[in-house]
Amino acid sequence: MKPMPINEYVLTPHAEKEMSRRGLGEDLIRAVLGAPEQWETVREGRVVLQRRIHIGEPAMMYLVRVFVDIDRQPPMVVTAYRTGKLEKYWKEEP
Repeated sequence: MKPMPINEYVLTPHAEKEMSRRGLGEDLIRAVLGAPEQWETVREGRVVLQRRIHIGEPAMMYLVRVFVDIDRQPPMVVTAYRTGKLEKYWKEEP
């Protein structure tokens, strides 16, 4: 199933704090939500959207993961982070 983009959302105070602490701008979060490569259900009402993105100089490949509560309108971004452990979280298509 192709991941559905999320164009309208709200950032929780926790998400804003964690994004700031982790150096993730809202433009990066918007890019992941607007064009996710993968979508996984965490639990009922919560999903994680993720996308591979090159960050830094020299550019390194990271996986940016954004956790979203989709059981409300507009959806709420709960937290987000980047990881270099693509093999741990990336799901190869069968």
